[in-house]
Amino acid sequence: MTKGSTVTEALQDVVARCDAIEECYEFMLAYAARGLPGDAGGGPGTQLRDLLARAAEAAGGLGAAYARVALELRLAPAETYQAFLDVLGRDAGNALAAVNLVLAQPRLSSQLIDNLNASMHLRTLLTDIFLIDETVKIQQTAAGTSGENVGEAAG
Repeated sequence: MTKGSTVTEALQDVVARCDAIEECYEFMLAYAARGLPGDAGGGPGTQLRDLLARAAEAAGGLGAAYARVALELRLAPAETYQAFLDVLGRDAGNALAAVNLVLAQPRLSSQLIDNLNASMHLRTLLTDIFLIDETVKIQQTAAGTSGENVGEAAG
């Protein structure tokens, strides 16, 4: 495997994780606006549970995925990136706890989802993603690295 393909794979993993989290968040905004008392009967509720499960899986490995990108791209200063990746990992864990709490409920009302949308934990994770995405793009441009940008949908 070549260095370029390793970098591309690392970037693709991060992009897929960010996309899953963002797709879920966007769907939750629409779901919350519907005023539904619960998710019985399938339809949007079933789709929401699927998206929440995907977002939870994505958040669970997000810090490690970004760490791989930082390593593969040799982002510097390494200790500065590691300090932020530690923050990202904690924030992803906090958001994951909130998502799992919601998934554990027998019904997903629009009010419950609106509260999750407003959660500082979820918003903080999204902001972390936007921040690290932009720094990686700047580093790639400065280094003349070609290929996919991290979190393309995030920016």
